[in-house]
Amino acid sequence: MSHYAIVVDLDRCIGCHGCEIACKNENEVELGSFWNKVVQVGPFGDYPHLHQYFLPVMCQQCDDSPCTHVCPTGASYRDENNVVLVDKEKCIGCKYCMMACPYGVRSWSPSEHVVEKCTLCGQLTSVGEEPKCVAACCASARFYGDLDDPNSDASKALAAAGADSVHRLKDVGNGPQTAYILSAK
Repeated sequence: MSHYAIVVDLDRCIGCHGCEIACKNENEVELGSFWNKVVQVGPFGDYPHLHQYFLPVMCQQCDDSPCTHVCPTGASYRDENNVVLVDKEKCIGCKYCMMACPYGVRSWSPSEHVVEKCTLCGQLTSVGEEPKCVAACCASARFYGDLDDPNSDASKALAAAGADSVHRLKDVGNGPQTAYILSAK
């Protein structure tokens, strides 16, 4: 089965927030809501040897997604490509999926009264394009593809980075698939 996800090279990310803006524009994400948010981590260390990096956080496309398990209507589901999505027509606004997400990456739409999240730009990827955040990244720090396909851009980026430089957000039994590349400094 496919595992589509985004890989972010934190060694390249400059924290410009272009991915946030591209996502908001492409998906008409409301003000105050984020499907992709860039967080500054640090600075840490001792002066003058300080370090920091920028961590874009979005849906982690978990192997065992808690959001889909708690949804009483099936609005949170996996599609035929194994991508976690929300069917707005089925969403009753209970927000159980928001509470179940260990990463806080689901948003409430006050105008539609439904939960929303990153869709990996299915409207674009279904016609062979990249997700808008990947295409808009001026630092070429984002890669998209099937993690089970060694020829995908995402898999190639992970292979080139080496296992010691590949990280994921904390796994609480859900198996996050979004990967981050950060080399030891």
